[in-house]
Amino acid sequence: MTSIFGTDGKQTAVTIIEAAPNVVTQVKTKESDGYNALQLALGDKNEKHSTKSELNHFAKAQTSAKKFVKEFRDYSIEKTLGETISVDIFAEGDDVEVVGTTKGKGFQGVVKRHGFSGVGEATHGQHDRSRAPGSIGGSSYPARVFKGMRMAGRMGGDRVKLKGLKVVKIFAEKNYILISGSVPGHNGSIVLIQK
Repeated sequence: MTSIFGTDGKQTAVTIIEAAPNVVTQVKTKESDGYNALQLALGDKNEKHSTKSELNHFAKAQTSAKKFVKEFRDYSIEKTLGETISVDIFAEGDDVEVVGTTKGKGFQGVVKRHGFSGVGEATHGQHDRSRAPGSIGGSSYPARVFKGMRMAGRMGGDRVKLKGLKVVKIFAEKNYILISGSVPGHNGSIVLIQK
């Protein structure tokens, strides 16, 4: 993340996303496939790591093998096989949604994962219990732990969608798009930007 100053002098926190040109690798129509969709691909993939069916599929679009392929249903832009889609489809001030996978945090305790406050008192026999979860259920009844009990476990690595973000600025020559606020994922991760 970084920040930029607007024309009114206000500072806005933004995330810079490199929206490399996406190649149209397949155009699906209602007549041939039963629904309308565009298949877009991004990121070059080594030919030796690709299957023959992948190579033949991308050869139809006259492009090399790609790492990431995504299908968009009921797309409003008319494109033909092999054309590219870049940041030109967005405009400054557009409302967008960003879908991505959050940073993985590994196995975390209840204080970090769920915001438990722990045992506040340091006296009354408390010893190394300040970050412990406390009681998790009854003894003889119900003699089990209820499903959904907030406990320690793996945190992060979830697929999330952030809504209500705005396109602040676009640098078309470098394929950069600046979006207000933060987006899910680590530096270099792949995200999906939707209008």
